[in-house]
Amino acid sequence: MRVISGKAKGRKLQMVPGEGTRPITDRAKEALFSILGRWIVDTRVLDLFGGTGAVGIECLSRGAAHAHFIDLNRKAVETMTANLRHCQLDKQATVERGDSFAFLQKYRGEAFDLIFVAPPQYQDWWRKALQLIDSHPHLLASFGSVIVQIHPREDAPVELERLQEYDRRKYGSVMLIFYATAEDLANEENEEEEEFDDDDFDDDEFEEEEFEFDDDFDDDALDEGDFDESDVDEADTPKGKRK
Repeated sequence: MRVISGKAKGRKLQMVPGEGTRPITDRAKEALFSILGRWIVDTRVLDLFGGTGAVGIECLSRGAAHAHFIDLNRKAVETMTANLRHCQLDKQATVERGDSFAFLQKYRGEAFDLIFVAPPQYQDWWRKALQLIDSHPHLLASFGSVIVQIHPREDAPVELERLQEYDRRKYGSVMLIFYATAEDLANEENEEEEEFDDDDFDDDEFEEEEFEFDDDFDDDALDEGDFDESDVDEADTPKGKRK
């Protein structure tokens, strides 16, 4: 397993010994970050049940400001720490050994833009974690996202008050489910509708303009060699919207 892109691109990550962790496949990770795009830049990330730390490390490699990793497994904590040092991203990270559920209940620091939840399989912990995030609104920043990684067979209804599912993707044995607050989703929808309305115009208000051309201008007088592609600046890629 390797870092796919960014500052630490190509760095190989250690795996946690044993079978207690749930590493994300390279295919699913690549698809996830294709969805997130440049939205991840300058964000604060919480990687619950961190395991190898692969998702949080990929976030940091792609420009996230800080990532907080937590796992109760001592070997997982040691693996995350080693992977961060190997990728030279440890100065932007906090690695904590502890219970993820207790962390969600006690944390009172700065909110996270992205919370990634990937607990051990078939214990229904993902729903418990999601409900704790739902009941502690200070954990998630405005227009933030919660992303859950489960096996498709684990999928089950979950009762939530604030959070709302807005997307889901399946990549073989990995299912990713995306959540945000219902309020943020409604605000985003309203903003998109307003942008669409602003783009409308009345055909009757559009007046054609006449242009005069110089008949003496010779199109062939412009040689292709006169055009230098370096004169055209590449547009900056805008910070991506949440998918």
